[in-house]
Amino acid sequence: MTNGTSFDITQESNPVQTVAPTDKEANDMLRATEKITALYCRLSQEDALNGESNSITNQRRILEAYAREHRFTNLAFFVDDGYSGTDFNRPGIQKLLAEVEADRVSTIIVKDLSRFSRNSAMAGMFINFTFAEHGVRFIAINDNYDTIDPNSIDNDFAGIRNWFNEFYARDTSRKIRAVNKAKGERGERLTTNVPYGYKKNPDDPKKWIVDEEAARVVKRIFALCMEGKGPSQIAAQLEKEQVLNPTAYKQRQGRKTPHQTPENEYRWHESTVAYILEYREYTGCTVNFKTYTNSIWDKKQRDTPEENRKVFENTHPAIIPLEMFDKVQEIRQQRHRRTATGKSNMFSGLVFCNDCKQKLYYSTTSYFEKRQDFFICSTHRANKDKCSGHYIRAVVLEQQVWKHIQEVISVVTRYEAYFRAEMEQRLRVQSEETIRIHKKRLAQAEKRISELDRLFIRIYEDNVAGRLDDEKFAMMSTNYTQEQADLKTEAKSLQQEIQEQERQAENLEQFIYRVHKNSTLTELTPYALRELVKAIYVEAPDKSSGKRKQKIHISYDLIGFIPVDVLLKAEQA
Repeated sequence: MTNGTSFDITQESNPVQTVAPTDKEANDMLRATEKITALYCRLSQEDALNGESNSITNQRRILEAYAREHRFTNLAFFVDDGYSGTDFNRPGIQKLLAEVEADRVSTIIVKDLSRFSRNSAMAGMFINFTFAEHGVRFIAINDNYDTIDPNSIDNDFAGIRNWFNEFYARDTSRKIRAVNKAKGERGERLTTNVPYGYKKNPDDPKKWIVDEEAARVVKRIFALCMEGKGPSQIAAQLEKEQVLNPTAYKQRQGRKTPHQTPENEYRWHESTVAYILEYREYTGCTVNFKTYTNSIWDKKQRDTPEENRKVFENTHPAIIPLEMFDKVQEIRQQRHRRTATGKSNMFSGLVFCNDCKQKLYYSTTSYFEKRQDFFICSTHRANKDKCSGHYIRAVVLEQQVWKHIQEVISVVTRYEAYFRAEMEQRLRVQSEETIRIHKKRLAQAEKRISELDRLFIRIYEDNVAGRLDDEKFAMMSTNYTQEQADLKTEAKSLQQEIQEQERQAENLEQFIYRVHKNSTLTELTPYALRELVKAIYVEAPDKSSGKRKQKIHISYDLIGFIPVDVLLKAEQA
């Protein structure tokens, strides 16, 4: 190894650098051997709270003094600052282990065993097997541990010390989890990162206030989604418009971010856009317990089911209205494929076959004019025998939908009281029948779930008593478990539908508000379409009269189908 060799370890949120010898004496020693003496330091966030004794500076001082006193040569530091010892996914230790595997390390020195690891199994594996295999001497100064003397009594106690180090990590983790659980249950925000669109309140850093410049971008992202654009399309448009991405924007503002400075400050990733579109905190609420980890060893963040999260409303100013956020989530669930030409249509994802209820695919080519684009039943396209050809040109669809929306706007704005009274009556009748059917089915599902619990206990007892062999028990328990899971999913859906039906009065008022909001439209826009319409059902064409006639049925968001012709006739009568 030459004098120019150094070990640089970098981590996006935690730059770390190892140090090669700097003085003349050390450089002379460096030429004496090819292998290095690795001095490893580690400090976790929890250890930092215990004072100076475990600080990186103190560890460096102790390790270097020990190495020079005992005449170790070719010193090189490997550092992990801000990392837990419960796993080995640390940049410093990974670089060190790579050097060990390459047979470039003669000795590893740490302040104590806990600096190396708080995982007793992994510590034992590396010290007793990996390091021994590569002829690496391991020293823990404060624990009097040195693998060069396997008969030392202190070495015999190393396993116990590693277990205590692991116990300390477990105990610390339990305490931290308990504190965070208590804070989260009280509604205190668990994240320390302020999301794009907000900034800390200078008078109270625990509170968020709206960052107007960034909030305008967030609103634009939601508006573009409402127009039917997907995350990749939105990202491309923001980059084209030279809008700073969140990391670059925060760094320009002089605010800390957990990410490195991007090479292209205007490059937006579709994952960033998707994250913003799904970030519920933009509606003014705090959401705690969104993710969890299985243990202190498994650091992978997993999503907590929605029902297990804690939501606290009105904790900070909203950037996005709740109804718009919910509509965007609905649109995100209706993701539609993009055509090979790159063309898109505002009706994509909203149009369905009136017979088979499957989506109508948007079809176009680079040679088509706009008037030639069309929608066709996906079932018919895959198998012509399963469904008839529900085909409609895109321009015809737009004309019919726009005409119907204009009629709805006219009825609502001219005869609002009448519209409200008539729709309330219709919705009440529909809701009562729907609720009755759903409650009946829900009761059946809940009864069957209870029966399955009893059946499972019975077959378990039969299996233990030998009346039911293991193969049949496994088959029956699998079937019962799957049936019960399906029923629980159905029951949850039924409960949500019942709640939705019971909110019909509020939904009607919200729909009327949206109609007034769009009352000055001169043409159908993607935003207005998504805000007003939930689904469009296309009938098969009727050619019995010699002319092609085709009906569509529009299900409006929040209130369903609106019989405009019937309402107009009744009002005029």
